[in-house]
Amino acid sequence: MKKFGTELTHLGTRVDLGKQAIPKVAPIVMSGAFEFDTPEDLEAANRDEITGYSYGRDGSVTNDCARDILTALDGGEVSEIFPSGMAAISCALMAFLKSGDHIIMSSVVFGTTYNLIVWQLSKRYGIEVDVVDMLADDLESHFKPNTKVVYLESISNPMVAVADLERISKIAHRHGAKVIVDSTFATPIVCRPIDFGVDIVVYSATKFLNGHSDLICGAAVIKDKADFKDIADQRRIFGRNIGPFDAFLLTRSLRTLEVRMHVHCASAMKLALYLSEDRGLNVLYSGLESSPFHELAKRQFNEGMFGGMLNLDLGTYENVMNLARHLKLVKLVPSLGFFTTTISDTRTSHSSMSADERKKCGIGDGMLRISVGLENSDDIIQDFAQALNAIGQ
Repeated sequence: MKKFGTELTHLGTRVDLGKQAIPKVAPIVMSGAFEFDTPEDLEAANRDEITGYSYGRDGSVTNDCARDILTALDGGEVSEIFPSGMAAISCALMAFLKSGDHIIMSSVVFGTTYNLIVWQLSKRYGIEVDVVDMLADDLESHFKPNTKVVYLESISNPMVAVADLERISKIAHRHGAKVIVDSTFATPIVCRPIDFGVDIVVYSATKFLNGHSDLICGAAVIKDKADFKDIADQRRIFGRNIGPFDAFLLTRSLRTLEVRMHVHCASAMKLALYLSEDRGLNVLYSGLESSPFHELAKRQFNEGMFGGMLNLDLGTYENVMNLARHLKLVKLVPSLGFFTTTISDTRTSHSSMSADERKKCGIGDGMLRISVGLENSDDIIQDFAQALNAIGQ
């Protein structure tokens, strides 16, 4: 009787494409582990003495495709990818912080990031936290001998304020602190924080970097390779690794990032002008000449782009919800950076903060976060026009 077990388990593990057959799209290597011919080869691989892979949690050739692109885009020396943006942020922070250390954090950041730093790191792990208005406060006065990290966003969520990255980096480095910047709203197409002295750039790659609303992932791009091991160890030891298929999807999305961001930014500019000038509404967007961040953004951002996010202040939460009910093309979505235009309210995006905390940071319940998509810009404007007419705005 023929037995099939050996053939079923051992055949089909080698791929020979020939000398000239190079795949146009890098294949997905789903293997969770890799085999070696000798114990010496395995030991050498584990010591990084030879190139290759041993265990999926430690690395994957498919993941490295995405990492190579991200590293080049941001001008870093190395990068790492994660199963979510918060995984990237937490690993970057924990790589440089321990109990008794001090972190300076911008007062306006993503709500879950605020929760992580102010409540989790502070209350659970004994890390001192100063929440600082990076735009107004005397940053220098907040440094202490145990300050290890300064954390902020290149375009703040949800205020879309722009921080002077070069100034902040110079101050932080004088005190021996690392600068970690979340650049999710900008992407490296709009802003490359490392060019301004930032040490680590983190992303919720779920948003614009992916852009297709079919993937949850995060990324960190590191300026100096010497800082990489601590971040990679956090990912590996705590098991915050992304699977090869998700890494493949991210690589696919990055291929079109520049093309997409040009459309996002151009349509956001048109919508911001319509809402502010034609409708006379309070719009926060650094592309507007009326923005207090306009000149800084022109210096810090690439090719006259200002990002695909804007903030529309309608005054009250009721106005925000009323507008959401009347929009037809644009939908209420608790995320951003996708191929369609979406809106979200600050109670949702910053639900990890109490109402008092949001108010203290200037985040009003009447603010509407608009993520401008890839639709025809005239159609986006028309949808807002009819909805605003319906609610008397």
